[in-house]
Amino acid sequence: MADDLSWSEFERVEMRVGTIITVSDFPEARKPAFQLQIDFGDEIGIRKTSAQITKRYERTDLVGKQVIAVVNFPKKQIANFMSECLLLGTVDGSEVTLLNPDMPVKNGLRVG
Repeated sequence: MADDLSWSEFERVEMRVGTIITVSDFPEARKPAFQLQIDFGDEIGIRKTSAQITKRYERTDLVGKQVIAVVNFPKKQIANFMSECLLLGTVDGSEVTLLNPDMPVKNGLRVG
């Protein structure tokens, strides 16, 4: 395939495990979304992001959940909120299912 990634390109994508510590509504977003704070451990710290995951998840179910996110994208302004990482999930129409480890692991571990 012409658009295959090289190994060195893949290695530049920093996918890390973090634990969601806070979830709040994001009424300013164009589509229903939550604002999240995620703890990626001592090296990376706490990052915030927004996610259009309101169809599959309740706020209370997300706190304490481990997730996988890309942490080395540039920050992105979304309405009045600055997103600092990108949560990873599968997308089926407008429903997103978050990717997460199937066992608890240390926050900040790299996926690769």
